[in-house]
Amino acid sequence: MKALLSLALLLCSSVFAGEAKPPNIVFILADDWGWGDLSCHGHPWLKTPHLDRLVREGIDFQQFNVLNPVCSPSRTAVMTGNYPARYSIHQHFANPAQNHERGMPDWLDPKAPTLPRFLKQAGYRTAHFGKWHLTNAQTTGAPQPEAYGYDEFAVFNGGRGWPVANLKATASNAVAFIKANKDKPFFINMWMHESHTPHVPLAESMERWKHLDEQKQVYSAVITDGDNAVGMILDALKAEGLEDNTIVMFSSDNGPEWTGAKSGDHQYDPDARVRGYATYYSLGSTGGLRGRKRSLFEGGVRTPFIVRWPGHTPAGLTNNTTAFTAVDLLPTLCAAAGVTPPDDYRSDGENLLEAFQGKAVTRTRPIFWQWLGTKTDPDYWPRLAVREGEWKLALTEDAKRVELHHLIHDRAEAVDVAKDHPDIVARLAKLALDWKATLPVAPNPECISSMPDIPAQNNRQAKRKKTTP
Repeated sequence: MKALLSLALLLCSSVFAGEAKPPNIVFILADDWGWGDLSCHGHPWLKTPHLDRLVREGIDFQQFNVLNPVCSPSRTAVMTGNYPARYSIHQHFANPAQNHERGMPDWLDPKAPTLPRFLKQAGYRTAHFGKWHLTNAQTTGAPQPEAYGYDEFAVFNGGRGWPVANLKATASNAVAFIKANKDKPFFINMWMHESHTPHVPLAESMERWKHLDEQKQVYSAVITDGDNAVGMILDALKAEGLEDNTIVMFSSDNGPEWTGAKSGDHQYDPDARVRGYATYYSLGSTGGLRGRKRSLFEGGVRTPFIVRWPGHTPAGLTNNTTAFTAVDLLPTLCAAAGVTPPDDYRSDGENLLEAFQGKAVTRTRPIFWQWLGTKTDPDYWPRLAVREGEWKLALTEDAKRVELHHLIHDRAEAVDVAKDHPDIVARLAKLALDWKATLPVAPNPECISSMPDIPAQNNRQAKRKKTTP
Protein backbone atom coordinates (compact mmCIF):
# COMPACT_ATOMS: atom_id res chain seq x y z
CA MET A 1 0.00 0.00 0.00
CA LYS A 2 2.82 2.44 0.87
CA ALA A 3 4.51 1.70 -2.45
CA LEU A 4 1.28 2.41 -4.33
CA LEU A 5 0.81 5.70 -2.47
CA SER A 6 4.36 6.77 -3.28
CA LEU A 7 3.80 5.96 -6.95
CA ALA A 8 0.54 7.93 -6.97
CA LEU A 9 2.20 10.97 -5.46
CA LEU A 10 4.98 10.75 -8.03
CA LEU A 11 2.50 10.59 -10.89
CA CYS A 12 0.61 13.57 -9.48
CA SER A 13 3.66 15.81 -9.18
CA SER A 14 3.70 18.98 -11.23
CA VAL A 15 4.43 18.67 -14.91
CA PHE A 16 6.35 21.92 -14.81
CA ALA A 17 9.93 21.40 -13.68
CA GLY A 18 11.28 23.77 -11.07
CA GLU A 19 7.97 24.54 -9.35
CA ALA A 20 8.01 23.91 -5.61
CA LYS A 21 4.45 22.67 -5.72
CA PRO A 22 1.65 22.22 -8.23
CA PRO A 23 -0.31 25.35 -9.13
CA ASN A 24 -3.13 26.49 -6.89
CA ILE A 25 -6.46 26.73 -8.73
CA VAL A 26 -9.24 29.23 -8.04
CA PHE A 27 -12.38 29.00 -10.17
CA ILE A 28 -14.70 31.98 -9.77
CA LEU A 29 -18.12 31.23 -11.23
CA ALA A 30 -20.69 34.00 -11.45
CA ASP A 31 -24.43 33.44 -11.82
CA ASP A 32 -26.42 34.80 -14.79
CA TRP A 33 -23.49 37.13 -15.63
CA GLY A 34 -23.75 37.91 -19.33
CA TRP A 35 -20.88 37.88 -21.80
CA GLY A 36 -21.31 41.61 -22.25
CA ASP A 37 -21.38 42.46 -18.52
CA LEU A 38 -17.72 43.49 -18.46
CA SER A 39 -16.37 46.90 -19.29
CA CYS A 40 -13.52 45.23 -21.23
CA HIS A 41 -16.18 43.55 -23.40
CA GLY A 42 -17.52 46.95 -24.37
CA HIS A 43 -20.39 47.53 -21.96
CA PRO A 44 -21.58 51.15 -22.27
CA TRP A 45 -21.70 51.97 -18.54
CA LEU A 46 -20.82 49.01 -16.29
CA LYS A 47 -17.33 49.11 -14.79
CA THR A 48 -15.46 45.93 -13.87
CA PRO A 49 -11.90 47.06 -13.03
CA HIS A 50 -10.84 43.81 -11.33
CA LEU A 51 -12.04 41.63 -14.18
CA ASP A 52 -10.46 44.04 -16.63
CA ARG A 53 -7.19 43.57 -14.72
CA LEU A 54 -7.57 39.81 -15.01
CA VAL A 55 -7.98 40.19 -18.79
CA ARG A 56 -4.88 42.41 -19.02
CA GLU A 57 -2.83 39.84 -17.09
CA GLY A 58 -4.18 36.68 -18.73
CA ILE A 59 -6.19 35.27 -21.63
CA ASP A 60 -9.72 36.26 -22.60
CA PHE A 61 -11.29 33.19 -24.24
CA GLN A 62 -14.10 34.57 -26.36
CA GLN A 63 -15.35 31.25 -27.78
CA PHE A 64 -16.13 29.64 -24.40
CA ASN A 65 -19.39 27.76 -23.91
CA VAL A 66 -21.18 26.27 -20.94
CA LEU A 67 -23.15 23.09 -21.68
CA ASN A 68 -26.63 24.13 -20.57
CA PRO A 69 -28.40 27.49 -20.41
CA VAL A 70 -29.35 27.21 -16.70
CA CYS A 71 -27.59 26.69 -13.42
CA SER A 72 -27.54 23.11 -12.12
CA PRO A 73 -26.74 21.26 -15.35
CA SER A 74 -24.19 23.89 -16.32
CA ARG A 75 -22.38 23.38 -13.00
CA THR A 76 -22.60 19.61 -13.33
CA ALA A 77 -20.55 19.84 -16.53
CA VAL A 78 -17.88 21.86 -14.71
CA MET A 79 -17.71 19.39 -11.83
CA THR A 80 -17.63 16.16 -13.82
CA GLY A 81 -16.23 16.93 -17.27
CA ASN A 82 -19.33 15.16 -18.61
CA TYR A 83 -22.44 16.43 -20.32
CA PRO A 84 -25.09 16.96 -17.62
CA ALA A 85 -27.66 14.98 -19.60
CA ARG A 86 -25.59 11.87 -18.84
CA TYR A 87 -26.86 12.24 -15.26
CA SER A 88 -30.43 13.14 -16.33
CA ILE A 89 -29.81 16.71 -15.12
CA HIS A 90 -31.64 18.78 -17.71
CA GLN A 91 -32.83 21.79 -15.75
CA HIS A 92 -32.17 23.39 -12.36
CA PHE A 93 -32.75 21.29 -9.25
CA ALA A 94 -36.14 22.26 -7.84
CA ASN A 95 -38.31 20.62 -5.18
CA PRO A 96 -38.53 16.81 -5.49
CA ALA A 97 -42.01 16.81 -7.03
CA GLN A 98 -40.87 19.09 -9.83
CA ASN A 99 -37.63 17.15 -10.33
CA HIS A 100 -39.56 13.90 -10.70
CA GLU A 101 -42.02 15.48 -13.11
CA ARG A 102 -39.04 16.44 -15.28
CA GLY A 103 -37.42 13.01 -15.09
CA MET A 104 -34.55 14.34 -13.02
CA PRO A 105 -32.77 13.09 -9.90
CA ASP A 106 -32.75 15.14 -6.69
CA TRP A 107 -28.98 15.62 -6.59
CA LEU A 108 -25.84 15.01 -8.58
CA ASP A 109 -24.67 11.43 -8.14
CA PRO A 110 -21.85 11.50 -5.52
CA LYS A 111 -20.28 8.55 -7.37
CA ALA A 112 -19.82 10.74 -10.43
CA PRO A 113 -16.22 11.67 -11.26
CA THR A 114 -15.41 15.14 -9.95
CA LEU A 115 -12.54 17.56 -10.32
CA PRO A 116 -12.19 18.26 -6.58
CA ARG A 117 -12.02 14.55 -5.80
CA PHE A 118 -9.25 13.96 -8.34
CA LEU A 119 -7.29 16.93 -7.00
CA LYS A 120 -7.83 15.94 -3.36
CA GLN A 121 -6.55 12.44 -4.05
CA ALA A 122 -3.43 14.08 -5.49
CA GLY A 123 -2.77 16.04 -2.32
CA TYR A 124 -4.68 19.26 -2.91
CA ARG A 125 -6.72 20.96 -0.21
CA THR A 126 -10.17 21.54 -1.71
CA ALA A 127 -12.98 23.95 -0.86
CA HIS A 128 -16.32 25.10 -2.19
CA PHE A 129 -17.72 28.50 -1.16
CA GLY A 130 -20.95 30.11 -2.32
CA LYS A 131 -23.73 28.68 -4.41
CA TRP A 132 -24.15 24.90 -4.59
CA HIS A 133 -27.44 24.08 -6.36
CA LEU A 134 -26.41 20.52 -7.15
CA THR A 135 -29.47 19.68 -5.11
CA ASN A 136 -32.26 21.89 -3.71
CA ALA A 137 -33.07 23.47 -0.35
CA GLN A 138 -36.33 21.50 -0.20
CA THR A 139 -34.65 18.13 -0.74
CA THR A 140 -33.95 15.86 2.22
CA GLY A 141 -31.06 13.41 2.26
CA ALA A 142 -28.82 14.98 -0.38
CA PRO A 143 -25.07 14.28 -0.01
CA GLN A 144 -23.11 17.27 1.25
CA PRO A 145 -20.10 18.69 -0.64
CA GLU A 146 -17.59 16.51 1.21
CA ALA A 147 -19.08 13.52 -0.65
CA TYR A 148 -17.85 15.08 -3.90
CA GLY A 149 -14.28 15.65 -2.75
CA TYR A 150 -14.29 18.88 -0.73
CA ASP A 151 -12.34 19.34 2.49
CA GLU A 152 -14.16 22.54 3.45
CA PHE A 153 -17.36 24.24 2.33
CA ALA A 154 -19.78 27.02 3.19
CA VAL A 155 -22.67 27.10 0.74
CA PHE A 156 -26.12 28.39 -0.03
CA ASN A 157 -28.65 26.62 -2.26
CA GLY A 158 -27.70 23.36 -0.60
CA GLY A 159 -29.93 20.60 0.74
CA ARG A 160 -32.72 20.80 3.28
CA GLY A 161 -31.37 21.28 6.79
CA TRP A 162 -27.85 22.22 5.68
CA PRO A 163 -26.14 25.20 7.32
CA VAL A 164 -26.67 28.20 5.03
CA ALA A 165 -23.76 30.54 4.33
CA ASN A 166 -24.27 34.27 3.91
CA LEU A 167 -24.47 35.24 0.24
CA LYS A 168 -21.99 38.05 0.79
CA ALA A 169 -19.48 35.90 2.70
CA THR A 170 -18.40 33.87 -0.34
CA ALA A 171 -15.26 35.87 -1.14
CA SER A 172 -14.23 36.36 2.50
CA ASN A 173 -14.56 32.60 3.11
CA ALA A 174 -12.33 31.95 0.12
CA VAL A 175 -9.77 34.50 1.32
CA ALA A 176 -9.63 32.82 4.75
CA PHE A 177 -9.05 29.46 3.07
CA ILE A 178 -6.23 30.91 0.96
CA LYS A 179 -4.47 32.26 4.03
CA ALA A 180 -4.88 29.02 5.97
CA ASN A 181 -3.58 26.84 3.14
CA LYS A 182 -0.92 29.02 1.54
CA ASP A 183 1.78 26.39 2.10
CA LYS A 184 -0.17 23.61 0.32
CA PRO A 185 -1.59 23.30 -3.17
CA PHE A 186 -5.27 24.20 -3.04
CA PHE A 187 -8.34 24.20 -5.24
CA ILE A 188 -11.23 26.59 -4.58
CA ASN A 189 -14.60 26.83 -6.23
CA MET A 190 -15.88 30.32 -5.44
CA TRP A 191 -19.40 30.37 -6.89
CA MET A 192 -20.86 33.85 -6.44
CA HIS A 193 -24.49 34.90 -6.18
CA GLU A 194 -24.08 37.88 -8.51
CA SER A 195 -25.92 38.64 -10.74
CA HIS A 196 -28.80 36.24 -9.98
CA THR A 197 -32.07 37.47 -8.50
CA PRO A 198 -32.94 38.48 -5.90
CA HIS A 199 -30.47 41.32 -6.35
CA VAL A 200 -29.02 42.25 -2.96
CA PRO A 201 -26.43 44.98 -3.64
CA LEU A 202 -24.38 46.51 -0.86
CA ALA A 203 -25.20 50.06 0.21
CA GLU A 204 -21.81 51.43 -0.84
CA SER A 205 -22.22 50.00 -4.33
CA MET A 206 -25.69 51.52 -4.62
CA GLU A 207 -24.19 54.84 -3.57
CA ARG A 208 -21.57 54.63 -6.29
CA TRP A 209 -24.25 54.35 -8.97
CA LYS A 210 -26.79 56.79 -7.54
CA HIS A 211 -26.51 59.01 -10.62
CA LEU A 212 -28.27 56.32 -12.70
CA ASP A 213 -31.97 55.53 -12.79
CA GLU A 214 -33.12 52.96 -10.25
CA GLN A 215 -33.14 50.04 -12.67
CA LYS A 216 -29.58 50.63 -13.87
CA GLN A 217 -28.42 51.56 -10.39
CA VAL A 218 -29.38 48.20 -8.89
CA TYR A 219 -27.83 46.10 -11.64
CA SER A 220 -24.66 48.20 -11.75
CA ALA A 221 -24.29 47.85 -7.99
CA VAL A 222 -24.69 44.07 -8.21
CA ILE A 223 -21.99 43.86 -10.88
CA THR A 224 -19.74 46.06 -8.75
CA ASP A 225 -20.23 43.72 -5.78
CA GLY A 226 -19.26 40.74 -7.93
CA ASP A 227 -16.25 42.49 -9.40
CA ASN A 228 -15.11 43.54 -5.93
CA ALA A 229 -15.31 39.90 -4.81
CA VAL A 230 -12.91 39.04 -7.64
CA GLY A 231 -10.64 41.82 -6.44
CA MET A 232 -10.61 40.37 -2.92
CA ILE A 233 -9.27 37.08 -4.28
CA LEU A 234 -6.61 38.75 -6.42
CA ASP A 235 -5.49 40.90 -3.50
CA ALA A 236 -5.31 37.91 -1.14
CA LEU A 237 -3.19 35.90 -3.57
CA LYS A 238 -0.79 38.81 -3.97
CA ALA A 239 -0.58 39.45 -0.23
CA GLU A 240 0.30 35.80 0.43
CA GLY A 241 2.86 35.66 -2.37
CA LEU A 242 0.80 33.11 -4.31
CA GLU A 243 -0.26 34.89 -7.49
CA ASP A 244 2.63 33.58 -9.61
CA ASN A 245 1.71 29.96 -8.90
CA THR A 246 -2.08 30.22 -9.00
CA ILE A 247 -4.46 29.65 -11.90
CA VAL A 248 -7.35 32.09 -11.53
CA MET A 249 -10.39 31.62 -13.77
CA PHE A 250 -13.60 33.60 -14.08
CA SER A 251 -16.74 32.51 -15.88
CA SER A 252 -20.54 32.40 -15.55
CA ASP A 253 -22.96 29.49 -15.48
CA ASN A 254 -25.19 30.78 -18.30
CA GLY A 255 -26.31 33.92 -20.06
CA PRO A 256 -28.15 36.84 -18.47
CA GLU A 257 -31.64 36.67 -17.02
CA TRP A 258 -34.57 38.26 -18.83
CA THR A 259 -35.79 41.68 -17.71
CA GLY A 260 -39.23 41.40 -16.12
CA ALA A 261 -42.03 43.83 -15.36
CA LYS A 262 -41.43 46.22 -12.48
CA SER A 263 -43.83 44.35 -10.20
CA GLY A 264 -41.93 41.12 -10.88
CA ASP A 265 -43.49 37.68 -11.16
CA HIS A 266 -40.98 36.05 -8.83
CA GLN A 267 -39.94 38.69 -6.37
CA TYR A 268 -37.84 36.50 -4.10
CA ASP A 269 -35.73 33.37 -4.30
CA PRO A 270 -36.83 30.91 -1.56
CA ASP A 271 -33.64 28.88 -1.89
CA ALA A 272 -31.46 31.89 -1.13
CA ARG A 273 -33.69 32.84 1.83
CA VAL A 274 -33.15 36.53 1.26
CA ARG A 275 -35.28 39.34 -0.06
CA GLY A 276 -34.14 41.68 -2.76
CA TYR A 277 -34.84 43.21 -6.15
CA ALA A 278 -36.61 41.12 -8.80
CA THR A 279 -36.02 40.64 -12.53
CA TYR A 280 -37.10 44.16 -13.49
CA TYR A 281 -33.56 45.12 -12.49
CA SER A 282 -31.90 42.34 -14.51
CA LEU A 283 -30.24 44.28 -17.30
CA GLY A 284 -27.55 41.76 -18.16
CA SER A 285 -25.95 42.04 -21.58
CA THR A 286 -25.14 39.24 -24.03
CA GLY A 287 -22.76 41.53 -25.90
CA GLY A 288 -24.83 41.24 -29.05
CA LEU A 289 -25.31 37.47 -28.91
CA ARG A 290 -28.71 35.99 -29.71
CA GLY A 291 -30.84 34.58 -26.91
CA ARG A 292 -30.47 34.75 -23.14
CA LYS A 293 -30.63 32.38 -20.21
CA ARG A 294 -32.69 29.24 -21.12
CA SER A 295 -31.74 29.46 -24.79
CA LEU A 296 -29.29 27.24 -26.69
CA PHE A 297 -28.33 30.16 -28.87
CA GLU A 298 -25.02 31.76 -27.94
CA GLY A 299 -26.52 34.41 -25.66
CA GLY A 300 -27.62 31.59 -23.35
CA VAL A 301 -24.50 29.42 -23.44
CA ARG A 302 -21.52 31.62 -24.36
CA THR A 303 -20.15 33.22 -21.22
CA PRO A 304 -16.99 35.07 -20.20
CA PHE A 305 -13.96 32.88 -19.57
CA ILE A 306 -10.79 34.55 -18.37
CA VAL A 307 -7.67 32.68 -17.27
CA ARG A 308 -4.62 34.15 -15.52
CA TRP A 309 -1.59 31.99 -14.77
CA PRO A 310 1.59 34.09 -14.61
CA GLY A 311 4.48 32.55 -16.47
CA HIS A 312 2.16 30.31 -18.48
CA THR A 313 -0.71 32.39 -19.90
CA PRO A 314 0.48 35.27 -22.07
CA ALA A 315 -0.69 38.58 -20.65
CA GLY A 316 -3.37 40.48 -22.52
CA LEU A 317 -4.11 37.79 -25.10
CA THR A 318 -7.53 37.42 -26.70
CA ASN A 319 -8.32 33.93 -27.98
CA ASN A 320 -11.22 34.10 -30.40
CA THR A 321 -10.59 30.81 -32.16
CA THR A 322 -10.43 27.98 -29.60
CA ALA A 323 -13.85 26.46 -28.91
CA PHE A 324 -13.35 25.88 -25.18
CA THR A 325 -16.18 24.38 -23.12
CA ALA A 326 -17.04 23.64 -19.51
CA VAL A 327 -16.37 19.90 -19.90
CA ASP A 328 -12.82 20.70 -21.00
CA LEU A 329 -12.01 22.22 -17.61
CA LEU A 330 -11.54 18.94 -15.73
CA PRO A 331 -9.02 17.34 -18.11
CA THR A 332 -7.25 20.65 -18.69
CA LEU A 333 -6.88 21.50 -15.01
CA CYS A 334 -5.79 17.97 -14.15
CA ALA A 335 -3.09 18.30 -16.79
CA ALA A 336 -2.02 21.66 -15.37
CA ALA A 337 -1.77 20.12 -11.90
CA GLY A 338 0.04 17.02 -13.13
CA VAL A 339 -2.85 14.82 -12.06
CA THR A 340 -3.75 11.71 -14.03
CA PRO A 341 -7.48 10.84 -13.78
CA PRO A 342 -8.37 7.19 -13.12
CA ASP A 343 -8.14 4.79 -16.05
CA ASP A 344 -11.91 4.28 -16.08
CA TYR A 345 -12.71 8.00 -16.31
CA ARG A 346 -14.32 8.95 -19.61
CA SER A 347 -14.49 12.69 -20.17
CA ASP A 348 -16.64 14.45 -22.73
CA GLY A 349 -14.01 17.16 -22.73
CA GLU A 350 -10.48 17.54 -24.03
CA ASN A 351 -7.21 18.57 -22.48
CA LEU A 352 -6.74 22.09 -23.86
CA LEU A 353 -3.79 23.02 -21.66
CA GLU A 354 -1.89 24.35 -24.67
CA ALA A 355 -4.61 26.97 -25.06
CA PHE A 356 -3.80 28.17 -21.52
CA GLN A 357 -0.24 28.58 -22.77
CA GLY A 358 -1.35 30.88 -25.55
CA LYS A 359 -1.47 28.46 -28.45
CA ALA A 360 -4.30 28.43 -30.99
CA VAL A 361 -5.69 24.99 -30.16
CA THR A 362 -8.42 23.38 -32.24
CA ARG A 363 -10.90 21.24 -30.33
CA THR A 364 -11.32 17.93 -32.13
CA ARG A 365 -14.64 16.66 -30.74
CA PRO A 366 -18.10 18.01 -31.53
CA ILE A 367 -19.93 19.84 -28.73
CA PHE A 368 -23.49 18.87 -27.75
CA TRP A 369 -26.31 20.56 -25.87
CA GLN A 370 -29.75 19.39 -24.78
CA TRP A 371 -32.42 21.69 -23.34
CA LEU A 372 -35.74 20.44 -21.97
CA GLY A 373 -36.94 23.57 -20.21
CA THR A 374 -38.83 26.73 -21.11
CA LYS A 375 -39.66 27.15 -24.79
CA THR A 376 -42.16 30.00 -24.95
CA ASP A 377 -39.76 32.70 -26.13
CA PRO A 378 -38.92 32.76 -29.85
CA ASP A 379 -35.28 31.94 -29.10
CA TYR A 380 -36.03 29.05 -26.74
CA TRP A 381 -37.28 26.54 -29.30
CA PRO A 382 -34.12 24.47 -29.89
CA ARG A 383 -34.11 21.25 -27.89
CA LEU A 384 -30.70 20.16 -29.19
CA ALA A 385 -27.62 21.86 -30.59
CA VAL A 386 -24.26 20.68 -31.87
CA ARG A 387 -21.11 22.54 -32.78
CA GLU A 388 -18.39 21.12 -34.99
CA GLY A 389 -15.54 23.43 -35.83
CA GLU A 390 -16.99 26.77 -36.83
CA TRP A 391 -20.49 25.40 -37.55
CA LYS A 392 -23.37 25.19 -35.10
CA LEU A 393 -26.72 23.55 -35.74
CA ALA A 394 -29.78 24.20 -33.56
CA LEU A 395 -32.66 21.77 -33.94
CA THR A 396 -35.83 20.38 -32.46
CA GLU A 397 -35.85 16.86 -31.01
CA ASP A 398 -37.15 15.44 -34.29
CA ALA A 399 -34.85 17.66 -36.40
CA LYS A 400 -37.82 18.95 -38.39
CA ARG A 401 -36.85 22.50 -37.58
CA VAL A 402 -33.21 23.50 -37.86
CA GLU A 403 -30.98 26.55 -38.09
CA LEU A 404 -27.34 26.49 -39.18
CA HIS A 405 -24.88 29.23 -38.32
CA HIS A 406 -21.24 29.88 -39.04
CA LEU A 407 -20.13 31.22 -35.67
CA ILE A 408 -16.92 32.91 -36.77
CA HIS A 409 -18.64 34.98 -39.45
CA ASP A 410 -21.97 35.24 -37.61
CA ARG A 411 -21.41 35.33 -33.84
CA ALA A 412 -24.93 36.77 -33.38
CA GLU A 413 -26.50 33.78 -35.17
CA ALA A 414 -28.51 36.22 -37.25
CA VAL A 415 -28.25 34.47 -40.63
CA ASP A 416 -29.58 30.93 -41.04
CA VAL A 417 -27.63 29.25 -43.86
CA ALA A 418 -29.18 25.79 -43.52
CA LYS A 419 -30.65 25.85 -47.03
CA ASP A 420 -27.23 26.66 -48.49
CA HIS A 421 -25.47 23.72 -46.80
CA PRO A 422 -27.79 20.69 -46.70
CA ASP A 423 -24.83 18.32 -46.41
CA ILE A 424 -23.58 20.03 -43.25
CA VAL A 425 -27.10 20.10 -41.80
CA ALA A 426 -27.55 16.37 -42.44
CA ARG A 427 -24.19 15.50 -40.88
CA LEU A 428 -24.65 17.63 -37.78
CA ALA A 429 -28.26 16.56 -37.28
CA LYS A 430 -27.16 12.93 -37.33
CA LEU A 431 -24.41 13.67 -34.82
CA ALA A 432 -26.91 15.34 -32.47
CA LEU A 433 -29.55 12.61 -32.75
CA ASP A 434 -26.98 9.83 -32.36
CA TRP A 435 -25.61 11.56 -29.25
CA LYS A 436 -29.12 11.94 -27.83
CA ALA A 437 -29.66 8.19 -28.27
CA THR A 438 -26.76 7.52 -25.87
CA LEU A 439 -28.38 9.43 -22.99
CA PRO A 440 -30.20 7.72 -20.11
CA VAL A 441 -33.98 7.65 -20.25
CA ALA A 442 -34.41 7.84 -16.46
CA PRO A 443 -32.37 9.15 -13.51
CA ASN A 444 -30.34 6.95 -11.20
CA PRO A 445 -32.81 5.78 -8.49
CA GLU A 446 -30.03 6.12 -5.89
CA CYS A 447 -30.14 9.87 -6.46
CA ILE A 448 -33.84 10.30 -5.69
CA SER A 449 -34.94 11.36 -2.22
CA SER A 450 -36.60 8.61 -0.20
CA MET A 451 -38.41 11.25 1.87
CA PRO A 452 -41.97 12.23 0.85
CA ASP A 453 -42.32 15.48 -0.99
CA ILE A 454 -43.05 18.53 1.13
CA PRO A 455 -46.85 19.07 1.20
CA ALA A 456 -47.94 21.72 -1.23
CA GLN A 457 -49.51 23.88 1.49
CA ASN A 458 -46.12 24.15 3.17
CA ASN A 459 -44.13 24.54 0.01
CA ARG A 460 -43.62 28.12 -1.13
CA GLN A 461 -42.42 27.00 -4.53
CA ALA A 462 -45.42 24.76 -5.12
CA LYS A 463 -47.65 27.83 -5.01
CA ARG A 464 -45.87 29.16 -8.05
CA LYS A 465 -46.27 27.75 -11.54
CA LYS A 466 -42.55 27.32 -12.00
CA THR A 467 -39.43 27.89 -9.95
CA THR A 468 -36.68 30.02 -11.34
CA PRO A 469 -33.14 28.66 -11.78
